[in-house]
Amino acid sequence: MRHDSYSAIPRIALLALLLPLLFACGEQSEAPKAQQDTTAAANFTLPDLEGGNHSLSQWKGQVVLLNFWAPWCPPCRKEVPAFIALQEKYADQGFTVVGITVDTRKNAQTFADTTGINYPVLVAEEQGIEIAKQYGNKVGALPYTALIDRQGNIVFTQRNELTRKEAEKALAGVL
Repeated sequence: MRHDSYSAIPRIALLALLLPLLFACGEQSEAPKAQQDTTAAANFTLPDLEGGNHSLSQWKGQVVLLNFWAPWCPPCRKEVPAFIALQEKYADQGFTVVGITVDTRKNAQTFADTTGINYPVLVAEEQGIEIAKQYGNKVGALPYTALIDRQGNIVFTQRNELTRKEAEKALAGVL
């Protein structure tokens, strides 16, 4: 009996970690929120879909739309076409979308190939939620987007789905 009660502890701990993420994914989108104070974006290094490492600092001087997502998250999947269009439209103005998946490389690669993602996708797996928290995502919601200006400051965040119209409104002030 004692063995059974102790074996449930890891399952309960895992459930406690995943519940906020599961409930956050798919919530109604909130209105975009501009940051009151600018916060310097934390640097990180993650592998891309091909295994090469990339750091946020390599996009210094550019406007970066940093999107935390997973292929299994419906609102994450829904916003990808808008990000593809934004990448096409604004790349020549020093803008890039950087996707950070909290899923496996294989699952992200399959989704990227299917949808034609044209921007860098970095693979963070479970570490992605911790990185997102450094960008203001206190509850670990997916999707989560942070807009970083040319000076490396977070100037806008959005929890849940970000539409193209909302993204372009946020970009207007920093491009």
